[in-house]
Order: sequence, then C-alpha cells, then structure tokens
Amino acid sequence: MSNHDPQNIKATDEDAEKRSEPAAQVTGESSVPENKEASSMNRNHQPSTNEEQDVSAETKSSDAKVDATDSAGPASQSESPVEAGTPEATASSAALAETKVAGFGWLLRVGVNAAAVTAVAALILVMIGFAQRSQWVTANGFSGGESEAVADAGGGEEKRYICPMMCTPPSTEPGRCPVCAMELVEATGGGGGDGISVTIESSARRLVGIQTATSKMGEMNRTIRTIGSIDFDESRLSTISAYIDGRLEELYADYVGVEVKEGDDLALIYSPKLYSAQTEYITSLESESVGRFSINSPDMLAMARENLSELGMTTGQIEDLRESRKPQSRIRIKSPQTGTVLEKAAVEGDYVKTGQKIYRIADLTSVWMMLDLFPDDASLVRFGQQVEAEIQSMPGEVFTGRVAFIDPTVDPVTRTVRVRVEVMNYDGKLRPGDYATARISVPAVPVDMVYDPALADKYISPMHPQVIRDEPGDCPLCGMDLIPTSQLGYSPKPVEAQRVVTVPRDSVLLTGERGVVYVETEPGRFEIRRVTVGAMNDDDAIIVEGMAAGETVATNGNFLIDSQMQLAGNPSLMDPSKAPSYSPGPLELPDRDPVMLAGQSGEQFDRAYDAYFEIQCAMAADMTPPPVALNTLLDSLNKLEMLAEVPDAAQTRFASARRGASRMDGSLETAREAYRSVSHAMLHAATIARGPKTAKSLVHMYCPMVPGGGGDWMQPGGELQNPYWGSEMLTCGETVRDLAMNAANGDGQEVSFKVVGFGTDNGEMQ
Repeated sequence: MSNHDPQNIKATDEDAEKRSEPAAQVTGESSVPENKEASSMNRNHQPSTNEEQDVSAETKSSDAKVDATDSAGPASQSESPVEAGTPEATASSAALAETKVAGFGWLLRVGVNAAAVTAVAALILVMIGFAQRSQWVTANGFSGGESEAVADAGGGEEKRYICPMMCTPPSTEPGRCPVCAMELVEATGGGGGDGISVTIESSARRLVGIQTATSKMGEMNRTIRTIGSIDFDESRLSTISAYIDGRLEELYADYVGVEVKEGDDLALIYSPKLYSAQTEYITSLESESVGRFSINSPDMLAMARENLSELGMTTGQIEDLRESRKPQSRIRIKSPQTGTVLEKAAVEGDYVKTGQKIYRIADLTSVWMMLDLFPDDASLVRFGQQVEAEIQSMPGEVFTGRVAFIDPTVDPVTRTVRVRVEVMNYDGKLRPGDYATARISVPAVPVDMVYDPALADKYISPMHPQVIRDEPGDCPLCGMDLIPTSQLGYSPKPVEAQRVVTVPRDSVLLTGERGVVYVETEPGRFEIRRVTVGAMNDDDAIIVEGMAAGETVATNGNFLIDSQMQLAGNPSLMDPSKAPSYSPGPLELPDRDPVMLAGQSGEQFDRAYDAYFEIQCAMAADMTPPPVALNTLLDSLNKLEMLAEVPDAAQTRFASARRGASRMDGSLETAREAYRSVSHAMLHAATIARGPKTAKSLVHMYCPMVPGGGGDWMQPGGELQNPYWGSEMLTCGETVRDLAMNAANGDGQEVSFKVVGFGTDNGEMQ
C-alpha cells in the first residue's frame, strides 16, 4: 500500500475533524472556515508531481465532506446563541484562530511525514538490492546445508534469542539485552553440516575480509616483557666522609657532576688532632723509649703509623711524612675511585665531625637495571642470560645486559621476583632513576639446557656476568674464580628444542580459561575447535591440545564467524561447551539396502571400520585413541571420499566422520565428545554401503546415560563395552540392532544388497 493512500488521508482528515468538535462545542463556532482556508490554499497551489496531485485531490474531497458537515452549524448556533462583545464571544474568536493555525500545521505534518516515509523506503530498497547483488543475502544466509545433529534429533529445540552485539549469552526469552538494550533476535537453526560449523560464501568472505593461516609444527620461544628502573651499581658507589674533626679549607671538587679519577684531591682539611698524631709518629721514629717505661721501638712505630691511617692519611702521605719529618696540620682527602660526583654535602669553611659525609661518588660506566618478574616467569630466567631493554627517555634505542642476580624470595607485597641486570654504560646515556621496558627471550617449553653462542663453552664471573672468558681464571673486578657456563645450564653445542604446534596469535579467541579457534576444514566451512593454549609471543601461540599441524585457521574475521555460530545456535566462544542437539533414544537409521563395495573401495571401508573398532576398545579401557588407529581412520575416510564407486550419500557421511575424527587427537574427554559425531556418521554410512568384512559383523549399541544424548556406537560383536564411560559404567547400554548383512532387519526380513566396485562379475564377488 502506498504511503499516500487516499484512505489514509481521509481517515486523517476525519480524525482532525473529530478533534476539533469539542472546541466547536465550547465556542459555538464551526470548523468550516479553517478547512475552507486550507482547501483554498491547496487549490491555489499547483502540484509538481503526480503524488502531490493525488494528495491535493484527496484534500479537496475531504474539504467537501467538511463543508457538508458544517451545514449543521446554524442550528447549533441558534440553540446556543452568543452575543457579540461578551466574554464568550471573545473566547470563541480566539479558539477559532487557534483552530486555523492547527489545521495548517496538520497539512504541513502530513507532507513531511509522507516525504520521510518515501525516502526511507527507497533507501531500504537500495540496500536490499546491493546485498543481493553482492550475494551477502542468500537463501541460506551465511550457512549452507542441513545440520546433521538436528536431523538426527528430529527438531523441536527450544527457541533461543541472541543479542546482535553478542553482549550476553543466548536467552530462552525474547526482550532486550541487559547490557546494550538492543532488541534480542531469534537464533537461526542449523549452522553448518554438523552443528559445530558455519559455511560462509566466498562473496561474503571477501566482503568482511576473512583471512586464514596454516598451523605449523616447529620451535618457538616466547618473550617475557616486564618493566623496571635504572639504578646505581652499588659495587661502584662510594661515600667520602671525614676521618677527623676539622675545618674544610678548600674543596677541589666544588660542584656536583664533576668527573674525578682515582687518587685525585677532593678536599683540604685543617685538623690540630692530625698534627698531634703526626708529631707522635715522628717522635716514635726518633726515640726508643718514652719516660721511665721502655717500649720496643718497632711496636711504637707501628701503633703511630696505624693511627695516621685511621685518620685518613694514605700510604703515600705517611711515606712523605717519614722522609720529611715535618708534621702537617692539614690533610688532603683523595678520591678512592674514578667516577662522577653525585652529591656534595659540605662547603668550604664548614667544620666537620668524624664520619660526616662530604661527597658521594659513583662510577656510571656500569649500571643496574632492576626488573620485577612474576614467579613463573622468573623460574625460566638464568644467570648470565642476555636481556634487551628500551629506556623511556630514549624510545627506539635498544640496550643489552646480562642477568646478574635473581632474588630467591618473592616480594610479599607485589608478589613479584626481583631480577638484577648489569648493563654497561660507557657512553653515559643510562641515567639512574629512568624507567625501562625489558624483553627476555626464553623457550616456550621449559628445557634443562639452552644454547647461547656467546656463552657456549665459556667461563663466567659469578658476580659480574659481563666478564666472560675462554679460559678459566680470576674475575678482574672481584677476584672470584670464573666458573664454566655449563654449570648454569648453557649447552656447549646447539640443542634441538621441543617442537610444538603453533598458530597465529590472532586466530585464538580467549575468554578466561576458554580458548577456541575456527578451523576451515573445507572451502568456506569453518568449524569451532576448543583448544588448550600454551605460551604465546608477539606473533604466535602454542596449541597444547586440540589441533594438529597443517590445519587452516581463521586469523581475521573470526569474531564474525563466532557471531554466526551463536545465531545458528551452535557452540561459540561464549558457550563452547554447547553440544549438538540429539533426540532422546537411539539413532533411528533408515531401512534400505546397502551397496556392497568390492575391490579397493571395499578394502578401505573395512579398514576404516576396523580402526574405528580399535578406538572404541581403547576408550572403553579409559585410554585415548591410539595414534596409529586414529591416523588409519583418517586416511581411510579421506580415501573413501575420493573413490568414485562409493555412493555420494556415503561420501558425505565419511566427510563428516573425518571432520569429527580430526578432533579426537587430545584428551580422553575431547575424544569421547568427538567420537559421538563420528559414530553417527559411520552408522548412517553403514546403511548406504558396506565392505566384505563389515557385512558379516556390525552391531548398533546405545547408552542412554551419555550427557546430551546421542550415545550411539558400533561394535563388531561380543560383550557390550561402553566407550563413553569406560570403567565407570562399562556395561551401561543396550543392543539396538544387528546390522550384519545376513541378519534380519527390524521387520524380520533379511537384508539384501547388490555388489558394486572393481573385480566383480555378474554381481558376484570374486
């Protein structure tokens, strides 16, 4: 119906007339003038479009109706006359004017609303046309094919409502999202072929920019990132204090920042006490006895010499005094090391006491970088390991150092471990107090020995890791013996690191402890895969469990894929544990005559089912699927998909079984969950085709205690052994049907079949 439907305009005019009736009753005036004025305006206006002409015509029609209605006006006025000049007459005139203005506003609103509706409708049509041309909107949307799980269940699943922004988990009731307040939309059924996947068409894939990458098997290191600060090397930090009471007559290092060398004069102190001590030393040199007490001259001399040393005189100054035999009342304080004056605590003329600080000097050619690591990261770091760092004040410039100390305790407040890195600073760019961002490369999987070319078959100082030598010896800085680097876990030769499965980091969706990836098993088909994620670096992530090397994963657009999984009612990032829906009771298989496969196809058929039976026995014994059996199953299923003599319907089931079997390489729990879909697919395939061996022995079993239903499996015969529960409930279940070719079907009739494949003659097997 058009937005300018005459009926709608008539109805609107009538509603306006009804709304004006109460005013007319109060004022005693008719609404005829108002409508006549509006009608006159419409008559004078010439429409430029057909649409406007229709509106004008209908307006004229409505005016005519209003004129007809207004014929009752005189009667109404005669029944309740109003005299001119009275308050009632004044009120009536005001109401009439107001009604005229309202009538004009109504016409304006009608025109604006009609134009707005037309514009919106046109925009919607354009958008739909673009979506259809781009194939974004198709008959099946993003998904293609039927859901096997739903087909097996027979439908009847409860409706689910999804937030378009995926703010909250799906709800069973309609309404609005409690987070973003958007209207919940009903989830679409059937997401992809087996309830754990969606199929995205190539055009839509290009439109949203979905990209993929291949998982790899190889070595991987991870990078520990942490923050820290630059600090002084405490082994190269000195405080110069007064040894005696006295007056500072002169300061040679008279400002902070002056560079001094070892032995340079720092200050000159006048001290009467020092003069007396020098006099005693000279006296001991010249006299053998004092008073009536005979004192051994060498002992006296040693005591006097020691007293001078305690007062701050150096060995050279004492030797000069010994030669000159002239006591001095002033002494020069010399620098004990090369470095930079960081602090000057006195000025010339100050009287200082013994022990009072005068200078603070530091050698900045070596600094410490103090890092804070989490305990689990600190356990992977080794003494002598190289560390790269960037300083906040010099972004982009990388400094290197080696680990000199790892705190054996955890800070009780920060719950971190302190790690000290010694960094050479010959150019003086590193300033104590500056912040640093450090990177430490460690093996993603902990190992006993690592290989570092700079430390391979070397000797290192246990106190100063920058001291590395080819031969054993002493540390030139601390004098300690150098130790072999092999004692610290460094291998003299390259070692082969543990190979792990890695995927691009962007392909992993994480929420708490959950981790999922979307694997492209077939072109356009993306299957959710729960994985156990290990260590990660900037580019890659280790998949501990749930994937094999060589699989294709989505790296860009995986959040869109996840949203489609939610809308389809399939497992997703928010609810990865959701399993496909299965109907209560055992799987209902169709009654039809299977095709007997011969030759290579029959051989691969029996080979696949034999591997399946081996896996079933292993899980019944609470063991994970044997790798050989699992690989055999995958190989046979893949070949069955390619053989031309295998019916198409069976190939479809084998493809579904192969996808399920690819998820069984993990924990026992994961294998049992995937085993369910494999069993369903292979049970359906057994009703379509058979191999020579499976034609003779094949039994359908069912356990009603499997969570979520669908607890079907197959055995070649023998006692029931439940693969879903193992030793916990090994004999739980029932025999549903003997599927052997010489057995009777559910109607008591023997199952017949025809032979196809290579190596046959007249329908009989050779």
